[in-house]
Amino acid sequence: MHNLALALWERGDEITGSDDEIFEPSKSRLAAAGILPATEGWDATRITADLDAVVLGMHARSDNPEMLAAQAFGLPIYSYPAFLFLAGADKTRVVIAGSHGKTTVTGMLLHVLKWCGRTEDFMVGAQLEGYHTMVRLSKEAEFMLLEGDEYLSSALEPIPKFHLYKANIALITGIAWDHINVFPTFESYVEQFRLFLKTMEPGGVVVYNTDDPVVKEVVETDLSPLRKIGYSTPSFRVENERMILESPLGDVPLSIFGSHNASNIEGARWIAQEMGIQEEEFYEAITSFKGAAKRLELLRNDAQCTVYKDFAHAPSKVKATVTALAEQFPLRRKIACLELHTFSSLNPAFLPLYKDALAGADVPIVYFNPKAVAHKKLPNLSADTVAEAFGEPKPFVYTSANEVLEALKKHTRGPSSATLLMSSGNFDGQDLLVWASKLGNP
Repeated sequence: MHNLALALWERGDEITGSDDEIFEPSKSRLAAAGILPATEGWDATRITADLDAVVLGMHARSDNPEMLAAQAFGLPIYSYPAFLFLAGADKTRVVIAGSHGKTTVTGMLLHVLKWCGRTEDFMVGAQLEGYHTMVRLSKEAEFMLLEGDEYLSSALEPIPKFHLYKANIALITGIAWDHINVFPTFESYVEQFRLFLKTMEPGGVVVYNTDDPVVKEVVETDLSPLRKIGYSTPSFRVENERMILESPLGDVPLSIFGSHNASNIEGARWIAQEMGIQEEEFYEAITSFKGAAKRLELLRNDAQCTVYKDFAHAPSKVKATVTALAEQFPLRRKIACLELHTFSSLNPAFLPLYKDALAGADVPIVYFNPKAVAHKKLPNLSADTVAEAFGEPKPFVYTSANEVLEALKKHTRGPSSATLLMSSGNFDGQDLLVWASKLGNP
C-alpha cells in the first residue's frame, strides 16, 4: 500500500492515508515524501466528501470507521487490485500468477525490460535492485506488468486479487495448496486458477508450466478463447558453484541458481517475447539478474560459510529452495532452517504437506514460536508433532530464537557449509544479517 501511495504521489496526485501501525521501511519512505500520517490509527473525520477515491487495504476490516465514512459519503472505494486495473484499463495487462515464483519472474521481466531501455507500468511484491518504488503508474506505458497474487483483495471484495486484473497475457508457474485459512481444501484453491483463466480477456495468451501436472490439467482443460503456450525447465549445469543455462543460443552464465529458477527464466522468456523482447536480448539481459529481496538473498559468502535467506514458507517453495541449495553446493554441508510463521504452516492439518520438504539438507532445522500459534488461535503445537510431519530425516525442532542461533552456530563450525534461512517473517524480529555474521563461531 505504501508503494502505491508513493507511485501516485510521484505521478502528481494528492495522497493521504491511514493505518493502525506503520513499520519500516514504509515509515521512512512515506516521511521522505511528506505523506506520512501525523498520527497512527483510524479517524473517520479524515474522510471528506471531496475525495476522488478511497483505496482499501487487504487488512482493513469491514467495520473500519474510515471505510464506513467513505460509504456514507458515497465515495468510490477500490481494493488495491481493483484500483490497479482501473489505472491500467487501457494498457496490455500482463499477470504473473502461481503458488511460487511469481515475484521472481516479475522481477526478471522488469530487469530485462530495463536493460532493453523499456519503461512500463508495474506492481511487484518485493524490493528490486535499481527501483525506488515497487509500483509505477503512468499515462504513456503500453504494458502493465502485475504480480498476480491469489490471496483475497479486501473486506469489500473477498475474491483473489488476480481475478480483478482481467489479464491480456498471463503466466502460471505452478500450483501447490496454500492459504488454508481462505481456501480450506486443495480443490477450492485450484478452482481459483480455473476462474483466473475465465477472467482473462478473450483472445489473450496464457503461458504455463507443463512440468506441473496440476497447472497442465487446469490450462489444457480450460475452454476459454485463449492461445496457450506450454514450457518446461530448460537444461543447465553447475560449474564452480555457478549455474550455466544451456540455451539454443549457447551457454548463459547466471547470477542466480536452482532448477526452479531455470524454470522461472523459461517462463519469463516466453512472456518477454509476447512483450516484444527478442530472445537474444532476453538471454543477454538475464545474466545480470541477481534476484528479488528475500529470494535466495546472499547474506554472507566466505571460505567458512555461505548464507542465504529466502521467503520460502509453503511446502512446495521450501522443497524447491532446499533442492536448489543442494544442486548448487554439492560438496558443502547443507543446513536448512525453516521458521513456521504463517497460519497454514502452523496448522496441524496442513503440516503433513511438509513431508520431505527438507530432505535435501544435511542438517534440517525447524523453528516456531508458540506465541505465534496462540496469536493465530490455532491448536497447541508440539515439537514432536512438527518433527513427525516433516518425515525423514527428522528435523531438529526449536521454539526459541536463541536456541536456533546456537544450533546454527554449532552446525556451521568448520569449513565449507551452505546455510539457508527460510521464513515469511524474520525469526521474531532478528537481524538475519547479524545472525549470518555469527555463524560458525563458538
